[in-house]
Amino acid sequence: MFAELFILLPVGVLFIVLGLLIWKKEKITLIHDYHWDRVKEEDKSAYTALIGKGVFIIGVCAILTGIVDAVTNTGWGWLAFTAGFVVSVVLFLRAQFRYNR
Repeated sequence: MFAELFILLPVGVLFIVLGLLIWKKEKITLIHDYHWDRVKEEDKSAYTALIGKGVFIIGVCAILTGIVDAVTNTGWGWLAFTAGFVVSVVLFLRAQFRYNR
């Protein structure tokens, strides 16, 4: 289970950093241009906030998964990851349908 932690920890940190760059620094270019090519200039801040929060949540949940699985020596951490992933997908879809039309 510690191998899982050592894999998920750097992946989680990477997603957290990318999420913060997209969310706080509004680095829209870190998102594939297909996803934001029709986003209006005045909506880019709100769009990057939703996408960045989603990526950030995935990173936090990846780290949480590794920690829970390492401490409990079970697979229960994947429930946290699944919940976070579902929330992130909802944020992604909301951003796409609202701002990329």
